Amino acid sequence: MALTKTDRRNRIRKRIRKHVLGTSENPRLSVFRSNKQIYAQIIDDLSGETLASASSLSKTILEKKNINKIEQAKLVGKLIAEEAQNKGISKVIFDRGGYLYHGRIKELANAAREGGLNF
Repeated sequence: MALTKTDRRNRIRKRIRKHVLGTSENPRLSVFRSNKQIYAQIIDDLSGETLASASSLSKTILEKKNINKIEQAKLVGKLIAEEAQNKGISKVIFDRGGYLYHGRIKELANAAREGGLNF
């Protein structure tokens, strides 16, 4: 029997997480995408701390009316890059969370790169 979409994503996610580990010098940029929102976190896996986070539920994004989900993802990418720069983080490892590198995930990554994050 075929895997469901979420089972397939979780299988890919586990495969990625075997190799991707965030450290204090090189933290992990983790992305979660729901049907309506998108979230990004910069995580130090060794200490178990979230160093920075941004989501499409932040006030600056919610104030903007009538923007589509791709535009939201771009704004979240800019926000996470800005927060990382404020904390002195410039280099991260990108964890796409089992999602295809396409659409909202790709736009968030490109906006984060434009904001100054290297990965």
